[in-house]
Amino acid sequence: MAMQRFNKYQYETSPRKLEPEYKAPKKKYPKKSTAPKINTQAKKEKTAKGHNIRKRDRAKLVISLGLVFTAIFAISFRNSQIDESFSKNEEMKQQYLSIEKENDQMKVDIENSLNLNNLEQQAKELLGMQRLTNKQTVYISLPKKDYIQPAAESVIIEEDEGIVEKILHTIKNIF
Repeated sequence: MAMQRFNKYQYETSPRKLEPEYKAPKKKYPKKSTAPKINTQAKKEKTAKGHNIRKRDRAKLVISLGLVFTAIFAISFRNSQIDESFSKNEEMKQQYLSIEKENDQMKVDIENSLNLNNLEQQAKELLGMQRLTNKQTVYISLPKKDYIQPAAESVIIEEDEGIVEKILHTIKNIF
């Protein structure tokens, strides 16, 4: 048998079945026999224990459902806060855009009001002003003499001198 196991080639169409080296012995199960009856008190204890287990399972189920509900509530609350802040942000953007549009219109109005033609028209209508005519112009003839006079006093600028230079200067003034 060991030789067949290590053959490299297999010539048949269906693969050969490998046989295990160890074969487990087959056990014969006994036929149904009548088991002795359990006391009713033991049954009650088992059902009581089973009922306690059911209560524990129910408590675990209720706690897990509560945790799941709390997690879902926290997620939905967070999403609602995000939505509120987003809507506030959008409102502020709309306000900003409207204020910016008003600002641009005011700039255009200011530029139009600074137009020289508009200024002249307002001066004529509101203040009763008018343009100068040739009759209102007075010409003055001035002699072509230079009216600049030299300064009467001379300005002396003293610079800070060192100690040696001060001594030499005082000696020069003495002699």
